[in-house]
Amino acid sequence: MSYDILVLNPGSTSTKAAVYRDERPVMTRSMVHSNQDLAPYPTLNDQLDYRVGMVRSWLALEGYELSGLSAVVGRGGIIPNIVSGGYAVDEALADCLLHHTVFDHASNLGGLMAREFARPLDVPAYIYDAVTSDELLPEARVTGFKEVTRTSFCHVLNARATGHKYAQAMGRKYEEMNLVVAHLGGGISVSAHSRGRIIDSVSDDAGPFSPDRGGSLNMLYVLDMCYSGRYTKAEMTKKLRGEGGMSALLGTHDCQEVERRIAAGDEWAALVYQAQALQIAKGIGTMLACFTGLIDAVILTGGLANSRLLTGKVINYLHNLCRVVVIPGENEMEALALGSLRILRGEEEAHRYHSVCPMTESRL
Repeated sequence: MSYDILVLNPGSTSTKAAVYRDERPVMTRSMVHSNQDLAPYPTLNDQLDYRVGMVRSWLALEGYELSGLSAVVGRGGIIPNIVSGGYAVDEALADCLLHHTVFDHASNLGGLMAREFARPLDVPAYIYDAVTSDELLPEARVTGFKEVTRTSFCHVLNARATGHKYAQAMGRKYEEMNLVVAHLGGGISVSAHSRGRIIDSVSDDAGPFSPDRGGSLNMLYVLDMCYSGRYTKAEMTKKLRGEGGMSALLGTHDCQEVERRIAAGDEWAALVYQAQALQIAKGIGTMLACFTGLIDAVILTGGLANSRLLTGKVINYLHNLCRVVVIPGENEMEALALGSLRILRGEEEAHRYHSVCPMTESRL
């Protein structure tokens, strides 16, 4: 039996949509939304009908009959108190997405859009691997500040999808393996996957710096900057996320440009790139310490994993410690489709969202 799945991935300035037939994409489209397009909608939730309408128009233009769908899956939003995997978009989850998310983000519309398509067809609507999926070990939550508790924040969707892909290539199940996955992109996160559960992770606020994010910093220096009177909170936030990392050090977040500079003999660019590789390797090393048993592999993924220069540098730091494999790229649409396909085939069970309980602290 084959399954047709409508995949919906709303972003701040675009909505990506695709129809998958089992593992294969049948049609895909990325619909761009300008500021002018979104201006009539005062809140994010007000955009729901507009975005759903655009997808409906595209499917009609393609001549696709919605009655052929087996399920609809949307990108998971910024939802409190959830674990990894798929969730059925029922009344409780829809209410959370509408009224109780951790903060506004376009991905919050993913599940709501899926529900709008699925309800008239009487087919299931899912979200899968929401970014706030949190399965940390209890001991991984404790910090040296009584007021601060660690929560999980990483590239869950791509990291778990890559773990599944590697396990399949090895003829094994993801749920049987111990893996460390480093997602290398505009933001970098490293996560420890123990038998299907992400037991710890570091992201750009506590891990490696990245093309435009500051990464882990000496907090005493940062504290001095915060109270120097020279910067507002907004300016400091921008330094951490948006104008940090390679952007601050080299004036660009384009790694291809950095590699061109290195090839032309730019010693400072070479040093910064080496430092980024070292920080990535150290972030991976932190996650290796989470396992009491042997790990099966470290996986480098994400857009920056396409760089042989960068991945080669990271591997040089780690090759004596563990097996390192490179699976480049980031395909959120495929990850959403394959996750919901596993549910439809009975390989996984969809969770039910039961409670709305705000997270004590956001990692974003």
